[in-house]
Amino acid sequence: MAEISRTNLKVGENVSGQAQTIAVFTVKGSEPGPNVYIQANLHGAEIQGNAVIFELLNRLSELDIRGQITLVPQANPLGLNQKSGEYTLGRFDPVTGANWNRMYYHDLDFLPEFVEQHINADDATVRLHFAAKLSQRMSDAFHSPMGLKTGQNICYTLQQMAVEADYVLDLHTGPNSSKHLYVPEYARASAHYFNIPHVLFIPNEFDGALDEATFVPWWTLSQAFADKGRVLSIEREAFTLELGSQEAISFDEAKLDADSIMSYLSHKEVFANNPYQPKQMTRYGCMLEDYKTVYSPRGGLVEYKASHSEVIEAGQPLARILNIQRYGFDDVLTTISLPETVLPILHYSSGSVLQGAELYKVFYKYFEL
Repeated sequence: MAEISRTNLKVGENVSGQAQTIAVFTVKGSEPGPNVYIQANLHGAEIQGNAVIFELLNRLSELDIRGQITLVPQANPLGLNQKSGEYTLGRFDPVTGANWNRMYYHDLDFLPEFVEQHINADDATVRLHFAAKLSQRMSDAFHSPMGLKTGQNICYTLQQMAVEADYVLDLHTGPNSSKHLYVPEYARASAHYFNIPHVLFIPNEFDGALDEATFVPWWTLSQAFADKGRVLSIEREAFTLELGSQEAISFDEAKLDADSIMSYLSHKEVFANNPYQPKQMTRYGCMLEDYKTVYSPRGGLVEYKASHSEVIEAGQPLARILNIQRYGFDDVLTTISLPETVLPILHYSSGSVLQGAELYKVFYKYFEL
């Protein structure tokens, strides 16, 4: 059976000087293998990932694994406790206004010199030295003499655990959302090993999130070697998994989500006998540039007509907006529709919206994988 240990890791201090800590669970296998990092709940309201990690820990405790799996539930104690009444507001740092998931470290200015120094080194040496370089750069950034913002303290602490992992999974949820998966373009084939029906293919570029902070350095390294006429074999993958809607957990769904993650890990040979296989299911893909936001054309009270995961044909109503103060006028009720067929993925949680609020996010151009 796998060995599971727990440590508490400091990610900051509150005003009274008390430490803010997170629990880190480490599952060590009986033989060498991949290094896997899984975290959840960086955004305060996105709590389903905790139930998934609970389910994963239960299963991993009964299996023989290869390598090591690090699991971090409730990765952001500050965001989790940002409550206003019954609502959790933990998407943005309340001090800076920055998205908690946009404060990871990324700086590859050393890359040209590194490639020149290692152009004739074997692949294993390149991977080893590059991982060490990334880890050192992270450590230097974390100990900057200028200090770090609150969110950076949290994100850099998490990133230091993820930076050396072969495979990184960041568990999130949406406002009112279907399950969907963010996949870097170069790792397209791996989408088939998750039991997730909707897949967003993102550019191999850094835009602030953990998945990008993890895979982009390695992808950029491989491209830098390709520019020198050399193919560098690197297998590093990172994904953001959106596991439904925020502000709720479901243990039944967590079992399905755990099946999905275990299927991917089986494909990566984390388990000695690869006991999990992906479901046979229809998966739909969309390029990030075709993932569109529908904004509310007016303020009012909204009825969401389109369910996520349900194809909406051109001209069919997505939503209706009531402005009761316009009763007696033609514009008291506004119907929102689109000129092309779309696949809604998520919609705004609240039934009251300002003009310009995000009503829906949709796959505007999608295809079957």
